[in-house]
Amino acid sequence: MNIAIIPARGGSKRIPGKNIKLFAGKPLIAYSIDAAKASGLFDKIIISTDSEEVAELAKSYGADVPFIRPQELSNDVVGTRPVTNHAINFIIEHFYKPKFCCCIYATAPFLQAKYLQQGLDSLKQHSEKSFAFSVTSFPFPVQRALIKTQAGVSPMFPENISKRSQDLEEAYHDAGQFYWGKTDDYLSNQKIFSHHSLPVILPRHLVQDIDTPEDWQRAELMYQAYVQGQESE
Repeated sequence: MNIAIIPARGGSKRIPGKNIKLFAGKPLIAYSIDAAKASGLFDKIIISTDSEEVAELAKSYGADVPFIRPQELSNDVVGTRPVTNHAINFIIEHFYKPKFCCCIYATAPFLQAKYLQQGLDSLKQHSEKSFAFSVTSFPFPVQRALIKTQAGVSPMFPENISKRSQDLEEAYHDAGQFYWGKTDDYLSNQKIFSHHSLPVILPRHLVQDIDTPEDWQRAELMYQAYVQGQESE
């Protein structure tokens, strides 16, 4: 048995009501719920929220909201892991113990069922690993990053600034979409961003953080371009 957990607070300072704001004509959280449902991988899709409005909307899209998140887990300084673990413990106490859990962000309109499947398959095939999560490559070698100084600019890694891009190892960053994990490992002190995890590599055109109004606008333009591209194929 597998469960999906979608953390979705009601508050957002930079984009008010972000999780239920209409994105390309549909509430943002609905994309994550729909992708989880389309994957067919989950016995339950759990929304962890402190908002009755978010809860009702999520239910209308077919998700379960068996609890309202405690206030101590609902401020903007609480990390995702305590929220996810609270939901896992609730499910264990009131229903059953799932074998695998997947935290899915509510702000992932590009999430696709096939990558959720890929993450679970990868974790099952590598029994020694604890987690599998979405990553994507940096568009430019991070080893040649620059920093702003009082004098102007300076290489962050001076030893690499003159190297050719093809001679530098490709680097990846968290894509902010999903995080599969074995239930026991989620509830342990095992770190996700470590050698305990496997990467699920996504193409860059399916990854966009949505933290600011500018991010939102860029993501909608990317989404519309992607949908149009799919329709024209």
